[in-house]
Amino acid sequence: MDISFAHRDLAKCCNDFRLLKRRFGDRQAKKIMQRLEVLRAASCLADIGIRGMPPYRCHELFGDRAGELSIDVVHPYRLIFGPDHDPVPRTGNGELDWKRITAIKIFEVVDTHD
Repeated sequence: MDISFAHRDLAKCCNDFRLLKRRFGDRQAKKIMQRLEVLRAASCLADIGIRGMPPYRCHELFGDRAGELSIDVVHPYRLIFGPDHDPVPRTGNGELDWKRITAIKIFEVVDTHD
């Protein structure tokens, strides 16, 4: 998949292990890099596995984060991203069409439970 970032600082951090490690610590930085590699290697979002299943637990968010998705990093942190398509690919019933999502935008790495 094609990956872009919501802002330049996040792109710089996620593409430089030293910066990622300084910001999130060694274990978290390694896991973030691993998740980004998995996303880049996938041809579409559906390739990363069954929705909500380990090890990535990729799932759609709801409420004020509707339209965004998350992937587990090191608990409780998650990589938050969304489809980078205009228009966003959807199924006939309005859900995100994971098979047609081939580009994503990373928004943040955050504890969504705070």
